[in-house]
Parts: sequence; C-alpha cells; structure tokens
Amino acid sequence: MEEQMNWLATVLEPYPWAYTAVMLAALLLLAWLANFITKKILLRLLRRALGMLPVLRGENAPAMQMRAVPRLANVVPALVIAGGIMHVPGLPAQVALLVSNLAQVFVVVTVVMAISHVLDDINTIYERRPDAHNKPIKGYLQVAKIVLYALAALSAIAILAGVEPLHVLTGLGAASAVLMLVFQDTILSFAASLQISGDGRVRIGDWIEMPSQNADGDVIDIALHTVTVQNWDMTITTVPTKNLISHSFKNWRGMSESGGRRIKRALYIDQGSVRFLRPEEVESLHQFMLLDEYLKEKEQELTKWNTELASRGGSAAVNHRRVTNLGTFRVYIEQYLAKHPGIHQEMTSMVRQLQPTEAGIPLELYCFTNDVRWTYYEAIQSDIFDHLLAIMPEFGLRVFQRTSDAPIDVRLHDRRGGEGQKSGDEGGQGPRQAQD
Repeated sequence: MEEQMNWLATVLEPYPWAYTAVMLAALLLLAWLANFITKKILLRLLRRALGMLPVLRGENAPAMQMRAVPRLANVVPALVIAGGIMHVPGLPAQVALLVSNLAQVFVVVTVVMAISHVLDDINTIYERRPDAHNKPIKGYLQVAKIVLYALAALSAIAILAGVEPLHVLTGLGAASAVLMLVFQDTILSFAASLQISGDGRVRIGDWIEMPSQNADGDVIDIALHTVTVQNWDMTITTVPTKNLISHSFKNWRGMSESGGRRIKRALYIDQGSVRFLRPEEVESLHQFMLLDEYLKEKEQELTKWNTELASRGGSAAVNHRRVTNLGTFRVYIEQYLAKHPGIHQEMTSMVRQLQPTEAGIPLELYCFTNDVRWTYYEAIQSDIFDHLLAIMPEFGLRVFQRTSDAPIDVRLHDRRGGEGQKSGDEGGQGPRQAQD
C-alpha cells in the first residue's frame, strides 16, 4: 500500500493540489465505506441482539431500538475523518486540526443524544410497570439529561479550545457566581425550555389557560425567555417560559385531541313543582317515544312491588311506590342525550341530581359533544337546553327563578267568566299592583 502511495505522489508531484484532493476523496470514500458497513451489517446484528432482550419485546420495541442505535452508527465515519484528516498531505495544519476537532465534537454530541434516547427508552419500559404511576422516575432522568448535556458542552469547549476539560471546568467554577447572577433568567429559561420541549407540555397551537398571567388563548410562539399567547379577545400576552414550570396552567390540547368537549351544566328545578304523576298523566307520557319503553318497564316493576305490598297488608296509597315527574324527566333527558346527534356516545354521559339548594334542585347534565370547535359546541349545548326548558312543563315541572324587584301586575278574575272582573271595574276596583 505504501508503494502505491509513493507512486501516486511521484506521478502527481507537478500538481500538489491534485494529490491533496485525491487523498481527501479517498478519506471520504473510506468514511462512507465505514458508514455503509456499520449500518448495513453491524447495525442489523445489533438490532437482532437487542430484540432478544425480554424488556425490548412488545409493540413499541422497534421504535425504541431505532432511536439510539442509528445515532451510534454515525460515530464510526466521524472517527474515521477525525483520525485520517491529519494524515492528508498538503492540507494546512490549522484546517486539518479544525476538521478533526469538529469531527470529535460531532462524536461527543452524537453519543450524548444516543444516551438521551436510551434514558427515554428506560422511562418507557419503566412506565409499563403497574406501579409506575405511583413512583415515576421521569424527573430523575431529566436531571441526568441536564448533567449529561452540561458535560457534553464542557467537552466540546475543551476540544475546540485544545485544552483539558478539567481546565475548562476550573475556569467556569471561578466565574460561576458572576455567570449565575448575570444570566440568571437566561439559565432558568433555558432549563425550562429543555423541559418543555422534552415532555411536550406546551406546543405551538395549544390552547392554554393561565389566570395568574391573564393568558387564555392559543400559543403562537415559544422562545427562550417568553411564550406568546393570543387571547380570545385578540390581545397578546407574553408569559415567561420559566413560569410554565413553576406555575400551574391548563392545557386544552387533550380535549382537542380526544374529539369530545364537556358539557357540565345544571337545570335548577323548583322544589314545589316535584310531585307524583297521576295515572292519566303517566298514560299521556307514553306518547313520548323516548319514554314509552321506560314507562312500560317501570309500571311492571311498580305493579309487582305494590301487589306484594298489598298482600302484606300495605294497601294504603301512601305505602305504594309511584312514578315522580322529576325522575321521569331525568330519564327523558338521558334518553334524549343518547339519541342526540351532537353528543359523543363513547364518552361519559349522565344526568344526576345534586344536593338541593336555596335556588332549587340542580339537575346536572354531564356529557361530551362530538365537535370540539367553540361555535359548534355552544350551538349543540344551547340546542339541548332550549329543548329541555321548553319540554319541562309537559312533566309538570318549573324552573326556579328569583322574582325581581320590578312591579308585578296582579289581575283578579272571577271563575264564572269575566263577570267578576266587570263588576269589579264598575265598582271602581281596578287592577291591583304589588311589589315583591
């Protein structure tokens, strides 16, 4: 091999630049060959070896293996370039040293990124355990990543400066107090940015709500020091990036991705309107298709119960079980939501009666719309409550509503058909006004 190199140098002696170019081309070819062998042969063997490990088996195993291993494969050609560039004749020493140092820095960064992916895979494997949610290790792994990135930065600085990493660490230690004081906000923001980008808690386009910062809208920009939010009133709020780590906020991305938006609103029923339904009223309610099946089953259940009760001497009506207008109305709402085209039927849907208050009995609807867009969500919600408010009198129920302090016009009518009103008018007794 040495004889061929000498022969090539003799042939190209009149053209020194040509010999340098040929050697650079040969180095690049060697690096490509090393990359090809590593990825096509060694990488496949390593994947098979990793696939034999029990912890890496499962549906997520291929994705986990593909994250760290290919990055390590890029180290081989970088090492070839770092070691061979210094032996290329005719190349200026400073250029060769710079290329060699950059290749070494690339090796350090690549190894650190591969280790970071390994830490992520360790967390993924750990989260498969049943008790992982009680003892998470993600925070500890993030601290390990920060330490790893710091060591990689020190190594890169030492390689580029041509000094020992210990010397760089000593110099930084002496100036650490000043650096921490001057760049305190930058350091905190940088650490927050790493954590935000690592766990994906905030992304551009997310709807976040942070009352402490008067932020309620879409995230339109994420920078080192600030996160910009466009509020629903089209104003702009800038939130310090570090506050997204130290302060609580609500991210509505989960709602958008789930495909369902929650309705949680109550109708306040006047307690004085709750009563048992009379037989003729029950018969009338059979015309509601949503209630017909329920009423038939309920009537069979109550008839059986009351018959057994009568055989034991409890024939008095006060002992009987009867259908109430409030309970029937609650079932009607449940059936109405189950048939409504705007309700997400694969999510929780229920109608519950809450504790009575001075404002009446809250009958709360808890369900999810199948459209998360704001205007469509409000339209579906309004359509539901419009219908329920209008249909409620059919069940003999009233919505509780406080009386205002406006004058109330009270008119007295005679049951005999207007004669009393007429005589009252003739006697000078007109409409009476009262204030509540």
